[in-house]
Amino acid sequence: RAGKIDPLSTDEFQAAGGFSGLRKAFSMATSDVIQMVNDSGLTGRGGAGFPTGIKWQACAEVDRFPKYLVCNEDESEPGTFKDRALIEGDPFTIIEGMTIAAYAIGANKGYLYIRGEYTCSHEVISQALDIAIEKGFLGEDILGSGFDFEIELRSGAGAYICGEETALFESIEGKRGFPRIKPPFPTTHGLFNQPTVINNVETLANVALIFKIGSDEYIKLGPEDSTGPRLFSLSGDLENPGIYEITEPITLEDLIYKKAGGPRGGKEIRTVLLGGAAGKFVAPDRLDVLLTNHGVREAGLSLGSGAVVVFDEDVDMKFVLHGLGHFFAHES
Repeated sequence: RAGKIDPLSTDEFQAAGGFSGLRKAFSMATSDVIQMVNDSGLTGRGGAGFPTGIKWQACAEVDRFPKYLVCNEDESEPGTFKDRALIEGDPFTIIEGMTIAAYAIGANKGYLYIRGEYTCSHEVISQALDIAIEKGFLGEDILGSGFDFEIELRSGAGAYICGEETALFESIEGKRGFPRIKPPFPTTHGLFNQPTVINNVETLANVALIFKIGSDEYIKLGPEDSTGPRLFSLSGDLENPGIYEITEPITLEDLIYKKAGGPRGGKEIRTVLLGGAAGKFVAPDRLDVLLTNHGVREAGLSLGSGAVVVFDEDVDMKFVLHGLGHFFAHES
């Protein structure tokens, strides 16, 4: 829907299938909602790739309230910009996914933590939240289901580390953004030391899709070990940089050459940075790696947050590495 509908129109959103997944979830028992996510094979899209249904199940089984649902939109990994496109182009999808997740685990309060530099995204999602409350898609007795859920918007202040889930909790609590030691894990002791589920923006957009089309259809989108659509942020020395949605097995080479048109001016590739600044460089003779969870693991790589940065033959890699080193030193 991003780019095809008015992002702040609930009518256009529903005409394109929006909130149908939420209605379906409300007609199911919470245990069946979690089972459906498990059946879909959905894994986190923020970098870790942890099975979403297992995380939800662990939190749902904790008999301690209140519980919290957190959406991580602190997209601070260099080279990654997919979540921003989802928030700005299809914000109600994120609200729908958050509400389904909250219903499944029994949370009545949610937080959407957004990167401080994303002023446009902040404005769009802020308006979308107000509209959702006004139209009855958020707040008390959502769609007559008897379920109450509110979302509070929080803005980061430019700290890279706050993209890490426990550092993000610390930030929401008004403390210095710094990772906690695990265990305990967020599902039992998360935000305000209460049971918490935290998911990435793209993960929650996939949740809405699963309940719209069903887990059987969802599995068909993507390879067997990496079900569902996946977004890749392509940037650097490319003819057509941008965000690409992949729904079938594809190699890194085909993604770069067949989708993004290859390097500008027909130049040779020197290297590709896969997974963001915290990822790994891929040599030009290793671009045949299959972009699936299993494929990248076999190659000793990681999909990370789906960032692909291409460097052509003219790039001074010493300059690039110095820049990355300075970035991490500064953020430390």
